[in-house]
Amino acid sequence: MRGDTGKSAGISGRSRSRRLVTVLGGLALAYGLIAYLGLPALWSHYEQRPSMAANPRVTRSADDIPGDPLNVALFGTEPEIVGAFAAAGFARAGALGLRSDLHIGESVVLDRPDPTAPVSSLYLWGRKQDLAFEQEVGHSADQRHHVRFWRSSDQREDGRPLWLGSATFDRGVGVSHRTGQVTHHISADIDAERDHVFAALTSAGQIVSWFRVTGIGPTLDGRNGGGDRYYTDGEMFVGVLSAENAVQSRSPEELPSPAAITVKSWFFSGLRPLLRATQD
Repeated sequence: MRGDTGKSAGISGRSRSRRLVTVLGGLALAYGLIAYLGLPALWSHYEQRPSMAANPRVTRSADDIPGDPLNVALFGTEPEIVGAFAAAGFARAGALGLRSDLHIGESVVLDRPDPTAPVSSLYLWGRKQDLAFEQEVGHSADQRHHVRFWRSSDQREDGRPLWLGSATFDRGVGVSHRTGQVTHHISADIDAERDHVFAALTSAGQIVSWFRVTGIGPTLDGRNGGGDRYYTDGEMFVGVLSAENAVQSRSPEELPSPAAITVKSWFFSGLRPLLRATQD
């Protein structure tokens, strides 16, 4: 009798263990399906511009390391892009070179303005940025808003091309975590810079309409080419510039996004203060 009881208890224990393993395995499978298939599929949307689904999501460094994510885009001619940023209070970044490098070093060390300081080169489709703009914060080039743009082959029905951009905030000069070279470090909250660029262009009356498409996707601990951390809700803002920079007196039209994107954006807006508290 005692032997039968012990045998039953052993079988029962093994059965519970198998059930536990089965449950845990099911939970792991469910997590994998949701995290890697379900939510990315739910949050991927290009309803306003299907052709953008084939675009890159992130830039590359000169060493072919993933760089800053793409988070802004504009439809317009090159003169309209330049004119829009001038109206929004941005200056066009100068070209890299010994003289400009010395000027930016002097600006940072002596706390002097350098509103056209160069930006480092990042690459898309194997070429460096076509345009770059910046807006100083304070009295030197140590901190600045800046955005790079690459002209794509996509264009609107009116023939105006699409420019993909990467907007980040330089929070200070330091040493690259990856290469040891002197560089600017970016602020981790790249959504804040995306929002700033569009707010500045809107305030200047340069955007007629705008919408969202999927960019790099939700990211909590990304790293750029210099090793700087970034986080993002993963959305790219796409704006249509005013023709010939005619100033708009009304707010730009926002084209609707799917409900899931609205919920995700709301969730990330609440999460940003917590993420900001953990910024490097």
